Amino acid sequence: MKDAFGLPQSLLVLGGTSEIALAVTRRLIARRTRTVWLAGRPSPGLDEAAGQLRALGAEVHTVDFDALDPAGHEDALGKVFAEGDVDMVLLAFGTLGDQARDERDPQAAVRVAQTNYTGAVSAGLVCAGALQAQGHGSLVVLSSVAGERARRANFIYGSSKAGLDSFAQGLGDALYGTGVHVMVVRPGFVRTRMTAGLPEAPLATTPEAVATAVELGLRRRSETVWVPGALRVVMSALRHLPRGVFRRLPV
Repeated sequence: MKDAFGLPQSLLVLGGTSEIALAVTRRLIARRTRTVWLAGRPSPGLDEAAGQLRALGAEVHTVDFDALDPAGHEDALGKVFAEGDVDMVLLAFGTLGDQARDERDPQAAVRVAQTNYTGAVSAGLVCAGALQAQGHGSLVVLSSVAGERARRANFIYGSSKAGLDSFAQGLGDALYGTGVHVMVVRPGFVRTRMTAGLPEAPLATTPEAVATAVELGLRRRSETVWVPGALRVVMSALRHLPRGVFRRLPV
């Protein structure tokens, strides 16, 4: 069960090799989390991540999970919940894609959408149902400021995150009053392997900073968390710019 400050004792991570997710997990282990399930496609990276977390003192299990296999989500994730209550689910899988390539290859673009949105809808609903059945828990969804307004530079990725963000907000409303808390996390540019080599955007942040914000959000039972917080004002301004002006911005 969670403590009085909303921090989980047990954690299921969807996207078990995500640098952001692992930073969040390390921080929570340092606070209170003792049992972790890392869900992802079997790989040396997943095994290595599990080993590193075990070295921090947590009991860690790996779960075979593929965002692109919605038909298998209920079975794979159901086995985790069958082991006992899960205090928090962190939905952190996703792919950035390659905008220039994906515009020329519709199937590659569809794969981005299926991973970031369709897979998240499936897994999110499975986990939400299980959390509701147990009567408590948090579902933390890693979104992105890219979903706030489609940009020429990454509108395929941004549109998939916009869908995810809207879904998560609606799910939070649907679960209000059930004992299940949904928190949407909207980071800006995060320095990870996924963004390596890309031009760094203003207000760039780190996985550790996102982890700090997630912890604070859990303690406050926030519904939306911006990382860094200043992005809330920046994105509000960008979202309301006239389209003709927005098109001329170097974004």
